[in-house]
Amino acid sequence: MSETTHSSQHALRDEIQALSDVVAPRELIDLLLERAFQNRATDIHLDPLPEGLRIRLRIDGLLHDVVTLPQEMKNQVISRLKLIAEMNITEHRYAQDGRISVTILGNNRDIRVGGGPTIYGERLVLRLMPDQKSFSKLSELGFSDPQLQIIHSALEYPYGMILSVGPVGSGKTTTLYSCLERLNLPEKSIATIEDPVERKMKGINQVQVEPHIDFGFVQALKGLLRQDPNVIMVGEIRDPETAQIAARASLTGILTLSTLHANDSSSVIGIFREFNIKPLFVADSIRCIIAQRLIRKICEHCQENFEPDEVMLAELGLESTSQLDHPLVRGKGCGKCFGTGYFGRTGIFEVMMNTPKIRSAILHGKGPGEIREIAKQGGMITLEDSARQKVLAGESTLNEFHRVLATQM
Repeated sequence: MSETTHSSQHALRDEIQALSDVVAPRELIDLLLERAFQNRATDIHLDPLPEGLRIRLRIDGLLHDVVTLPQEMKNQVISRLKLIAEMNITEHRYAQDGRISVTILGNNRDIRVGGGPTIYGERLVLRLMPDQKSFSKLSELGFSDPQLQIIHSALEYPYGMILSVGPVGSGKTTTLYSCLERLNLPEKSIATIEDPVERKMKGINQVQVEPHIDFGFVQALKGLLRQDPNVIMVGEIRDPETAQIAARASLTGILTLSTLHANDSSSVIGIFREFNIKPLFVADSIRCIIAQRLIRKICEHCQENFEPDEVMLAELGLESTSQLDHPLVRGKGCGKCFGTGYFGRTGIFEVMMNTPKIRSAILHGKGPGEIREIAKQGGMITLEDSARQKVLAGESTLNEFHRVLATQM
């Protein structure tokens, strides 16, 4: 961790510690929320320890220690947060969910709260929801031009399935919202099924599932199909029944968008087979599959050029620095980026179009590995290729390449 990282985090730690001695939990929580939003945090973790309450912020995908509040503050802070999240403050034995609506820095923001017991007391995780007003266009997410052309083409079809796949926190929902933003025209009937609804979209009918009353994805999807939709977005395909209904819908005149937990684009075919969906349905329903991850971007405020060594060059597929279009860069760490050297994230993508060759491979029962090779021979840019392009373009670093794609390589 750099000196700047220490100084940025220490400044916030000192500010919170100084206030914890003189103000009530309410003012302390207000300050924590304000600083979290200022630093672009997506989550706040409050973990009980024997010595107090550990507070961390997740910024650009990674957790950073902020402060450990003393033992005597622990229960006060947790109780105050549970109160404003409308959770049961007398219940300490079970997991609970809550929600906070606040005005921070002039904007109305929603915060999802999840909590539950640990051996050292109650733990809370606050998910800071995105600004409802901010939507990213597909062209702003990090796709290459050839990838964008495939997606735009798939979105023009009146039916079929477009899937965004990857692990939790890889930006799948943002990609689908960007697709919906492009499709959102007065002549289309568009509906979504989500858990939860993360951003409200004008002109789109958004449905939130309620599992505790037996209104899950399957029940919501069956209901929506009777409401004359042109486009449906299913927040996540989690089980064979949802997959079956979504596949059938996409073959009966409905453009269907959804997410799935899969390692890469070709892995989806194997998952659909495990769901017992007939190869003909899979081959005919899928338009394109978008596999994705999020990679941190180098901070523009503290970036510096550096000379790569032979190992780095080899990993980038180069023999010498003379093959670089411009110098490689990295971030030193500054106050703007919380001392990390990175500011914001961009996507790396693998977009597999369902070509005649891939359709034939699906029908003939070819495995994901063989289908992946066919896609690569057809010009598919892999996740690894996409990440290398970001490094060579000076947007990210090889360290990020390895961190994000460690399970791929």
